[in-house]
Amino acid sequence: MSRKTLLEELSRRPLVCDGAMGTQLMARGLASGACGILWNVDRPADVGGIHLAYRNAGCELITTNSFGGSRFALQLHGLAGRVAELNRAAAQVARAAAGETGWVLGDVGPFGDFLEPVGDVTADDLRAAFQAQIAALLEGGADAILVETMSDPAEAVVGVEAAKACNKTVPVIVTYSFQKTGSEFRTMMGTSAAEAMQRAIAAGADIVGTNCGTALSLDDYVELAGQLVSAAGKTPVIVQPNAGSPHTENGKTIYKATPEEMTACAQRLLAAGVRIIGGCCGTTPALLAAMSRAVRAAKL
Repeated sequence: MSRKTLLEELSRRPLVCDGAMGTQLMARGLASGACGILWNVDRPADVGGIHLAYRNAGCELITTNSFGGSRFALQLHGLAGRVAELNRAAAQVARAAAGETGWVLGDVGPFGDFLEPVGDVTADDLRAAFQAQIAALLEGGADAILVETMSDPAEAVVGVEAAKACNKTVPVIVTYSFQKTGSEFRTMMGTSAAEAMQRAIAAGADIVGTNCGTALSLDDYVELAGQLVSAAGKTPVIVQPNAGSPHTENGKTIYKATPEEMTACAQRLLAAGVRIIGGCCGTTPALLAAMSRAVRAAKL
């Protein structure tokens, strides 16, 4: 393709990643609890439409619809035998929307259980499952692998190892989900922000950061970003905030951040040293368009 590699371009300027996928699928009719990755083959036009809306909003990094695409996650829907097919299709749909000048991130989410000794799954079993998923994403056209929403650094490390086993040079991004307790940010497993970054970088991650913080405000994301940038050193940092803290209305989770608030957040994240800015829960193409304009306008 006629453009620089992701890491080459990132060394020149900040980049914009896309936003939420699950809520966008639900807005198009995906039932709660249904397997969204199936839409890559059953309703590819809908998935592609979401990708294209983010691309048209200025997002340069397009994330595949494959969050629950490992064998462990798919077996909950009776689809463990379709890992290669569904992940390959996810990358192909995203590739078509990203075009020649965008980059596709092959999305690998948590496998949904605990590694030994807390759980029963061994690191070797998980590595094999992640490797099968990642191989299909790369075959379908992914430019990089995103190991996201991690709570356990051991799982993140396995994800990095699996990606590098598939392709030693493929860029790997690792993002964790943090919650704030007092003045500290920690994952659900109790891992500090500094340790989370250091474990991922030591494993070979090329970009590190956070997404989908539990009940974090936009101010919290900015504070967390400063800690992540400090801990990451020379490794680029990505931050994908939710659209503000969630609220419950009539039994539904609502995110109320406005384009103006997300613009201000993006500006503050850039000032903190973040190199890739995107969105997570509650974000939409409209919100990402506002954030994208902020990134393009920044004098960095």
